[in-house]
Amino acid sequence: MSQLFNKLYKAQKYLQQLMLSVLLMAIASGLVAAPANATGVYEMPTVSAGEATWVIDTSDVLSRVSEGKLSNRLAELAQKTGNEVRMLTFRRLDYGETIQTFAKALFEKWYPTPEAQANQTLVVIDTQTNNTAVVTGEGIKSMLSDDIAQSIASETMVAPLREGDKYNQAFLDGSDRIIALLSGEPDPGPPTMEQNIQVESTFTSAEETDTKNSTIWVVVLLVVATVVPMATYFLYVK
Repeated sequence: MSQLFNKLYKAQKYLQQLMLSVLLMAIASGLVAAPANATGVYEMPTVSAGEATWVIDTSDVLSRVSEGKLSNRLAELAQKTGNEVRMLTFRRLDYGETIQTFAKALFEKWYPTPEAQANQTLVVIDTQTNNTAVVTGEGIKSMLSDDIAQSIASETMVAPLREGDKYNQAFLDGSDRIIALLSGEPDPGPPTMEQNIQVESTFTSAEETDTKNSTIWVVVLLVVATVVPMATYFLYVK
């Protein structure tokens, strides 16, 4: 009996150590992989002024109908006015990056000279946090000022996102307002609704979620590694 107990005890300790080692490796690999899954400016497709690419959905959140509608609208705007608007979705920023710094850096990468930037507008959504940003060139700020661009990002586009991740509607609403302004029409203004709240604070970050999940798995597997050998021993004794 004592020999059996010793064997079960050793097996239990070995199993615990094995489970702990596996879990620590899994957590470590998860922490290392998280930055790798983040999006950097130089991981984005390259677009240049005059190119007929209007919507880049790297997060795969837009329907084909909405993407086609947006592309047609933006192509028509470019043809009529010479003002180009491109819309981008991506998932998760690099550590230390903000939606504004990312959008500005990508804008400068795509349009490296003041001349190339002049009549350009870039609209981006980080689908991990539902943060948005609008960057414009100097040549269109008289029609689409920085204040209005901020209003489009933080009010017009955020409203559908707050209602339930309505990315198609967010881009369509944003494009309606941008196209009207860049076509010389009056500003339709932001949606009429209750006081807008920044969406950023209402979303749990991926890092927090990964940490919580890892902790839960550690606890569960350690409990299993402890209980199963003891239960086997007691059943054997009975």
